[in-house]
Amino acid sequence: MNLWGGRFKESLDSKAYSFNQSLSFDKRLIFVDILGSISHAKMLGKQNIIPKEDSDKIIENLNIIKDEIENGKIEVCGDYEDVHSFVESELIKRIGDVGKKLHTARSRNDQVALDMKLYTRETMNSTIKNINELLSSINSIIEKNKQTILPGFTHLQKAQPITLSHYFKCYREMFKRDLSRLFETLDRLNECPLGACALAGTVYPIDRDFVSNDLQFKKPTENSIDSVSDRDYLIEYIFDLSLTMLHLSRLSEEIIIYNSNDYNYITTGSSIMPQKKNPDIAELIRGKTGRVYGALIQLLTTFKSLPLSYNKDMQEDKEFSFDAMDTANACIKEMSNMLKNITFNKEVMKNSCLKGFINATDVADYLVKKNIPFRDAHKMVGELILLAEEKNLTLSDLPLDDYNRICNNLVTHDIYEKISIETSVKDRKSKGGTGEDL
Repeated sequence: MNLWGGRFKESLDSKAYSFNQSLSFDKRLIFVDILGSISHAKMLGKQNIIPKEDSDKIIENLNIIKDEIENGKIEVCGDYEDVHSFVESELIKRIGDVGKKLHTARSRNDQVALDMKLYTRETMNSTIKNINELLSSINSIIEKNKQTILPGFTHLQKAQPITLSHYFKCYREMFKRDLSRLFETLDRLNECPLGACALAGTVYPIDRDFVSNDLQFKKPTENSIDSVSDRDYLIEYIFDLSLTMLHLSRLSEEIIIYNSNDYNYITTGSSIMPQKKNPDIAELIRGKTGRVYGALIQLLTTFKSLPLSYNKDMQEDKEFSFDAMDTANACIKEMSNMLKNITFNKEVMKNSCLKGFINATDVADYLVKKNIPFRDAHKMVGELILLAEEKNLTLSDLPLDDYNRICNNLVTHDIYEKISIETSVKDRKSKGGTGEDL
């Protein structure tokens, strides 16, 4: 059902109409569309652009439509081009010609621009809430594991011992940055485009400030052309979600690795093999990351060559974006739930620190304090590791005589305490270091 088309003598071909329609996916905008229309109707009545009684009648029936949709009395479907046509047609069915006055001083262009901003703002606030809940799960792990020691890795090889608390503080920093980006994007988004009309404004004495305040925007947009052609905020939001998914995927990858038999640092089960405990949620999050990246590329590609102002291509901003929003928010929630139920095998993690010469840097630091230049200390430690490997010993088990044969008789028995795993962690008290956790 078209609410436009007076210029055409024939109806649109059914296949072309089907290709053109967007109700199947933009129906999720139904409530923000009604919200925007109510605010617009209030302004039309306040400014005497339409009679106040007509404005009140429109608002009353828009609220009834909203309630009936929420209660399942109306299904958002049918032969309508888009969600906006559905709402307006439903209104006209109920109040006749008065309903046709709703679209006064408004274009489909600024209407859809408003709807997308309202929906994106609403969804961004949900994302912020979800990330805060994820941070709460992470903070709980941090508080409970200040004394839990595990290997820290570089190049997927054991490097130095750290606390589990310190490890999760790293991810806390990542998700805090994600929150910061979302708040910045939300601030740039929060300008109201309604009143730009098709692209050039309107001849009617509208009050854009009223609508902006009523819909809780910080101000109206400054330029009518930009108002209807801008989707920067949407691209930014999907970019923000892409970075969040990157962080979720990195954490998922490590959960998958640490859940494997060779590590067994954590326990997350297999549906068919009782001996296996598969990290299914982590694998799905890692896999779904590509879907969000795909939405970002699709948006950038769609908008890269569009001339001003509105073009039908912009209808393609929705399906991929909606999927990315749904996917990312579900992944954030699932990660939060998974972390609440994860089990850390603390003894396995600590014992893993005893292998792989993880305290080699501590031996070098010990020698430097004996006034040996770091480069010379580094070389000596390499020789000590070779000797320990030959004897199938760790640096903590290597006899004192072996130390002194290589280290110019500068090593005393205190080295064993200095290079213990606990001391290695505790002594790294530099700002931001793992020793701050103990």
